Amino acid sequence: MFISTSCVKDLEQEPPTGLTSASVFKDFANYPGALAKVYGGFAGGGQEPNGGNSDINGIDGNFSQYTRLLYTLQTLPTDEAVIAWNDGNLQTMHKMTWDSQNEFISGAYYRIYTQIATSNEFLRNVTDEKLASNNISGANLTEAKYMRAEARFLRALSYYYALDLFGNVPFVDETYLPGSTSAPQRISRAELFKFVESELNAVAGELKDPKTNEYARADKAAAWSLLARLYLNAAVYTGTARYNDVITNCNKVIAAGYTLKSKYADLFLVDNDKNNPETIFPIAFDGVRIQTSGGTTYLVHAAVGGSMPAESMFGINGGWGGLRTTKSYVGLFTNSADQRGNFYTSGQNLEINDLGTFTDGYAFVKYKNLTSTGGPGTDAAKNFCDADIPLLRLADVYLMYAEATLRGGNGNAATALQYVNNLRQRAGITAPLSSITTDFILDERGRELGWEMTRRTDLIRYGRFTTASYLWPWKGGVKDGKSVEDFRNLYPIPAKDLVANSNLIQNPGY
Repeated sequence: MFISTSCVKDLEQEPPTGLTSASVFKDFANYPGALAKVYGGFAGGGQEPNGGNSDINGIDGNFSQYTRLLYTLQTLPTDEAVIAWNDGNLQTMHKMTWDSQNEFISGAYYRIYTQIATSNEFLRNVTDEKLASNNISGANLTEAKYMRAEARFLRALSYYYALDLFGNVPFVDETYLPGSTSAPQRISRAELFKFVESELNAVAGELKDPKTNEYARADKAAAWSLLARLYLNAAVYTGTARYNDVITNCNKVIAAGYTLKSKYADLFLVDNDKNNPETIFPIAFDGVRIQTSGGTTYLVHAAVGGSMPAESMFGINGGWGGLRTTKSYVGLFTNSADQRGNFYTSGQNLEINDLGTFTDGYAFVKYKNLTSTGGPGTDAAKNFCDADIPLLRLADVYLMYAEATLRGGNGNAATALQYVNNLRQRAGITAPLSSITTDFILDERGRELGWEMTRRTDLIRYGRFTTASYLWPWKGGVKDGKSVEDFRNLYPIPAKDLVANSNLIQNPGY
């Protein structure tokens, strides 16, 4: 994540001896670099290039990169993906047989809290009192307050993932000081929902207006979009539906002037940071200045293998032979004109007889290390990829609006239908629909948002993640799929954290 060239360089440097937060925040010139550290934790996995000197103990810095772990927990256990590798306990993710010792689940948990910690460190140094004592004034003061709102948004984003993935978790804000002898208190899922809701509503009034901030920095539309996602899942998180609130926040985003990018495939290429009126909040990557084997480097390389032409089709120097998809996901694309159903089938079997064999399962073509004109990425060696990952984009907002309307929210049914038809038309399907159902929306979310790390949450909301109502290959560890225990709708609190913090209680079933 780059705020400026100086910020990027700052992320690559070791801190000078004796440098403290107190001295850093006395000079406003240091504020962009300090905020870049918070943003940078979503893209990098360690203190050195390509995950070196990992931030998280017990797991490689590339495996523990933020979006790669989100993919592991949000996509791998679903119909959208399987992986061939046998690293550690990785195969338990798609088989849904994980336990509290799983290093990928622990990695995600500690990555989330590392981000919360860096956000808190920024926030405790930009209070009104600290800004006044450091003589931050005028335009610098105005900008510092915008930065403070961004850090609060980024903390809320990580707490949202803690809420969604783990439920009842430890809670710390900027008032919890590093080195404290008291362990963090446990917060219930319902109370954490209230905190995230309150924070997002607060910063929605303090962030810069939509489209006025630098690319890949949060603005009001990012807060509204995340609020819509939070409210869409409120019945799961709290037991109370909030569909009108979904629609209210979706309308705010749509009114801000976002539009669909004309070509779907261009959303996932090297230059998706340019001329992109659809993406609301991305995680930015760069093949030269931030080198990671997570991010889109992972999503491109790991999805290429077999007979797939790595360089000419994907702009990389070779595939890693890992990720494919299931026949259940392929089956969502019943219209042959749908450009989102882009599967590589030559030499690939639709049936997955062996999870460890790359040619079992169709390859899914999503991200590429090529520009929209076919040009190369910035890394001449073609190791590291430049495409950014859109965490929040307009198409998701359209689908949230449609689903909330169908579930009884106060949206307009004709408008909801039009939003869905707009997405299908963009995907190459010319015949418009005359009606839609909630079940159709789940399938459409799968088609539109495949590999964008929403599928687990969507399937849980529809009651289909653990149950027999929807099976896919190797769900539950058997070839044809089977139901699993409902407690797997939440991941376990890592066993090591339960030992370290007596305030915590393990989630049921683990």
